Formats: sequence, C-alpha cells, structure tokens
Amino acid sequence: MWYSAVKCIVMLTLSLLVAPLAAAVPPPARMARIGWLGVGVPPTNASGVSLRHFLERLHELGYVEGHNFTMEYRWAEGKPERLPDLATELVQLPVDVIVAPSTLATRAAQHTTTTLPIVMLAGNPVGAGLVASLAHPGGNITGVSPMSSVGGKWLELLREAVPTASRVTILWNPADQSNAVMWSEIQAGAHVVGVTLQSLEVRSAEQVERACAALAPESADALIVFPSPLTTNHRHRIVETVAQHRLPAIYGYRDFVEAGGLMSYGVSFRELNRGMAVYVDKILKGAKPADLPVEQAMRFELVINLRTAEALGLTLPPRFLFQADEVIR
Repeated sequence: MWYSAVKCIVMLTLSLLVAPLAAAVPPPARMARIGWLGVGVPPTNASGVSLRHFLERLHELGYVEGHNFTMEYRWAEGKPERLPDLATELVQLPVDVIVAPSTLATRAAQHTTTTLPIVMLAGNPVGAGLVASLAHPGGNITGVSPMSSVGGKWLELLREAVPTASRVTILWNPADQSNAVMWSEIQAGAHVVGVTLQSLEVRSAEQVERACAALAPESADALIVFPSPLTTNHRHRIVETVAQHRLPAIYGYRDFVEAGGLMSYGVSFRELNRGMAVYVDKILKGAKPADLPVEQAMRFELVINLRTAEALGLTLPPRFLFQADEVIR
C-alpha cells in the first residue's frame, strides 16, 4: 500500500513539473516551407551574410527551423543561367514562398510562376518590370529594394579621400539591371565632380579574373566597384588585386571592407535582409504580395578600413573619418 501511495505522489509531482514546460512550448503550427533562390555558392553553416540576417530575423519572429518551418535552398553557384531551372524546382516541390535576394533571382522566379508568392531584394524593381509600382506591386512579388542614387556620393567620397584622383575605373556588371541604372547615374555625376570614368565590365567569374588582371594604377587613380552578387561572390579576389596595385577603392557593400577593402558606402543590407524575413512572415500569415508595398532602404552607412588606408599611405582627414558609421582599426 505504501509503495503504491508513494508511486502516485511521485507521478503527480512529475506531472505538475512537466505541465508548465509543455505549456511553455506551443505545439508546432503547420510546417511552412520556404524556398531560397541564391545566385552564389552555398555558404558554410549558413554563414552567408544575406542568409544569416534573414534567418536571425525569422527566429526573432518566432520561427524555429524544423519546428514550424523548413528551408529549401537552391544555389546557382555563380551561373545565373541556372536560375530558371532552380526556380522551377522550388515551384514543383512546392514551397509556400520563394525568397529571391537579387534582381536576377527575382526575374527567374517571376518567369517561373505568377501565383506563388515571391519575396525579393532587388534594385529598381519597377524599372526591371518586377512590380507595377512600389506602393502597389500588383502581382505575386513584393519585398525590399536598395534602389537609390549613390553614384555621385561614391565619387564625392573618393575625391575627399584622394583629392588628386581624376581617372576612376568602374567595375560593374551590365547584366545586372541595378548596375545599369548606377552606370547611367555615375556618368552624370562624373561631369559634376570633374573625373574621367573608365568602364570595366564583368558578366562572369572568368571576366572577373580578366578584369583583375587588367587593373593597373597606370590607367586609373581610383576604383569603384558596383554592388552585385557577382562582384560580392569574388570580393576577396577583387580586394586582393586592388591591394596589390595600391589602388584606393570604394565599394557598395561593407563586406568588401571587412575583407580588407578601403571603404564602402551604401544601404544597410543587414536591414534589407531582415526586412525580407518580415515579408515572409506576413505572407505565411495570409497577406497577399500585391497588397504589401515594396520597402525601400532608408539607412545608409559609410564604413572605412583605417588599416587599409595606412597601407595605401593615405592620411584621411578627421572630418572624413567623422562621417563614418564605422571605422575598422
């Protein structure tokens, strides 16, 4: 008798201890399936900048991978021509929403489906024909855009850092719609600040290698690298070559500065990547892409690598450093 009584007390005690824990962990909702369509290569342990920030924000919104959502990744590995087939794979799985963190990926997804929701990160989405308007996307695509005119600012910052710079090489990808817009803008800005531009076009990894071989301080005083998935995927090679030629350079992504580049100026892609997660959350909860206005970047950041400046023999004036959002020492 006493054994049975003790056993009942122990079981009751355990049930009381376990009950609050069970109540604290809500039962998993329907498992959402999110597709990621990347232009580049698979990051190691989800360490890719875009993906890391996206997943961080999803977690903050209550998503736990394997509990209430799964990710389906497709990577073009630097070959944009693969994107249409990869987008088709995601549609056929099917996934609940496709995340396309580039203009090229968004266009490939757009041509694959007109019904499955697509959350984009794309420059000039109206000009690229991805949405009808920023306020009223009108179809199955919405998301965030870094669209902004920064070409003039890049030239201005370069001249502040290197007052003698009069010949500037532009490394850019004409196949990237946002780069094409930037090229038009920066040509207009060059006349204002009085510099001569040299176009160095890259459309593939092989052309990036050829461009690196063509870079020379004899033909340019400074370099501007337009932001695009192609140049970002090869940022270490580009930064290494620029350092060898001792060329002052400004980039559109802070990733280049963290890799050893001199400075970057552009939108906060951390916030844009996190913004994509917010749109995914809204869509999974029933919102329609057509009803979700495209969010444009509001925050810009200047990041300077002081170690690189010293290696180049540049003495940056205090007022220039004061403008920086971050100085890497």
